[in-house]
This record gives sequence, structure tokens and C-alpha cells, in this order.
Amino acid sequence: MYPASERLICAAPAKLNLFLLVTGRRADGYHTLQTLFRFIDRADEITFALRTDGRVLRTFEIDGVTESDDLTLRAARLLQAETGCRLGVEISVRKDVPVGGGLGGGSSDAATTLLALNRLWGLRLSRTRLQHLALNLGADVPVFVFGRNALAQGIGEQLEAIDLPSAWYVVLVPPVAVSTAAVFADPELTRSTAPVTIRAFSEGCVPSGLFGHNDLEATVCRRYPEVAQHLRWLRQFGPAALTGSGACTYCPFESETSARLVLAQLPAGMQGFVARGLTHHPLLDWSD
Repeated sequence: MYPASERLICAAPAKLNLFLLVTGRRADGYHTLQTLFRFIDRADEITFALRTDGRVLRTFEIDGVTESDDLTLRAARLLQAETGCRLGVEISVRKDVPVGGGLGGGSSDAATTLLALNRLWGLRLSRTRLQHLALNLGADVPVFVFGRNALAQGIGEQLEAIDLPSAWYVVLVPPVAVSTAAVFADPELTRSTAPVTIRAFSEGCVPSGLFGHNDLEATVCRRYPEVAQHLRWLRQFGPAALTGSGACTYCPFESETSARLVLAQLPAGMQGFVARGLTHHPLLDWSD
């Protein structure tokens, strides 16, 4: 059955990690984490144009991202392989989320591709099944399919929706590319932080100082002094933190006005933007 639409234009929002704990390391080498994901309104825009010849093509280039590494193409081809779908797609991405900054841009693009092609190709897969497929593409991809701000555990596949208050953020973008693999391989990285229970969230007993804590921060700042410099500057104005493995740093504010006042003071040579925290992913309301 062919879908009613032959073209979709979709948002792929960025995320922040409001805290990140490294809770262990599995026998297969993967690290187990506990983190709180928050979506923000900084987003890539992805256009999907239906093809009937089964080909999956991209009509854009991203510096440093080859076709074999492109998560949108990998997501589309994974969906084809899992469903036997004979339709194809042309994908065009307008990037607005900084690449390699710990904001989840590539993972979000992959998740939006799964959600969009599920609709464009008329596959009708459940969101739960799409989440299982998403884990094959990366640890951060499932939460973007899940579609809600969430407490994540394991390697990113155990998700619990969390309601978060409204907030605005100043996000700084240091001019470095952090190697996530190198950070996790660093021998000085903390790997045994005790996780917080979900019950603690529900009862409002979250340990003081947890929000904004990131077990990767010390390692990232030691390896990348530019990140440490951006954190020091931002901490003049509040509890600034590293998101993911970096390089981006952020600080929460109660209003857009207060966030923009801080951004206006940004020193020459530093770059950043203001973003609003979202209550859910823009595609959450799409039915399966």
C-alpha cells in the first residue's frame, strides 16, 4: 500500500544531558550509563522525498560525514532490510545542530528518519519496534524515537519518561571535536558511580548537585582545555555543565530574557545560542 504523501519535512531536535553517570562497564566493552535527556528546540530540518525504485540517496553533504557513516542513510537501509520494503527515498538535511558537540544531532537525524519513513513508506511499525531498531544505530537514538524527556539507563535502551519544568538554556559551542571513544577509553575515567533510583525522582529525593553533574567532564576538560575554558566562563552565571561527552556546554535559565542577556556578554571568539527546553519530541503525536 502506497502512502498518501510523497514528501515529508520533519524536525530532528537536539538534546541536553541534564546529568550523566557512568555506572559500570559490561563484558562486551560497552559502558552502562544513567542520564537524563532533555530535548531542546534547536533542530535539524530533514526532507524526505519518496522514490519508487528502492534507492536510498542523500542530496546533501556534511563535512567529515561520509555516506557510509551517515546515520540517516543507515537508518533508512536498516528499515528496508527489516521490513522488505521496496520503496526508496531521497534525504536532504539542513543542519542547525552543531556536529560532534554532544547534542545528539546525528542520533536525532537517524530517529527522525525511522519515524518519517515508517509513515512515508506506510510500514505501520509500532514505536516500540522502532526503538529496538534504533539501538542498532547508536545508544542515543532510542530516546529520540521514544519521544519524551527521559531517564535512560543501561546503554540507552531502558527509558522512563520524566516531566521536566520549563527552562531556557545558553549553549556554548567550543571550537573542538571531542572523540567520544577516546574519552571512554581514558584510564582515569570514573566508571563506578552509583545510579539514582527512579523512586528518588518520583519522591523528589534526587541527590543535591546531581543536575549538571557529568562523570565525563573531568576527562573531557583535561583532554580539551577549550571546553574547560567555556565551562569556567559560563559558570559565572549558574550551574553550567557538559552535555554528553561534549564539546558543548550549557547553563539553565528561568526565562528567555535572562538567557539572552548572558549570551549578549559572550566574549569574542566564543560561539553559542539560546534554546528552549521542550516537553516532548515534535513527532511524538504521530500515530504508529
